[in-house]
Amino acid sequence: MAVKKDVPWGTLLLGALWAGLLALTLWWLYPDRPIPTELQGIVRPHPKLLQPFELVDQRHQAFTIEQLRDKWSFVFFGYTYCPDICPTTLSTLSAATSRLRRESQSISNEQVVFVSVDPERDRPETLADYVQYFSDAFIGVTGDKRAIDTLARQFNAGYVKEAETPAGDYLVSHASTIFLVDPDMRLVAAFPPPHDPDTLVEQYRLIRAMQSE
Repeated sequence: MAVKKDVPWGTLLLGALWAGLLALTLWWLYPDRPIPTELQGIVRPHPKLLQPFELVDQRHQAFTIEQLRDKWSFVFFGYTYCPDICPTTLSTLSAATSRLRRESQSISNEQVVFVSVDPERDRPETLADYVQYFSDAFIGVTGDKRAIDTLARQFNAGYVKEAETPAGDYLVSHASTIFLVDPDMRLVAAFPPPHDPDTLVEQYRLIRAMQSE
């Protein structure tokens, strides 16, 4: 004879309530915001809070996550011996930030951070000479490979040192994306190449407008 089993309605009800509360909490913490067409594939659906790191800038000063606080930071990974992508991208960032400063009606709080992925050759002094060619305000950052990797992984900014030539020279393959970190030290966007100063400025302003909503 079949045994009649009671349905655990209390457990099912509690489970349903828990699922509902979890869904409500996730919706409250991570509300889905409509992303404008021109920013799709650029803005992250959910900002990524960066974790602590320790590097040094071109003045031999400590550069940590605190240097990103209260600033809108354009972050680019490259190296001073880069033959094309880096000088082109830094020139674009120089033009874009110059326009932002000219047209800003208040104190500008943007900064450009150039992170070297070639710590063997890019010493702080080397970075100082390099970044000032594009702007005296640019920040060049370096450190040991482990410290650089700690930061690069957070951006998914991969890089690979190519084989050396007989003369000892080498190239470094690296990401050509410009990343945007907000004043709360969160990665909020990634601008893929090709880069145009005016387009970059307009997209950046749209992102700031979204953040202020």
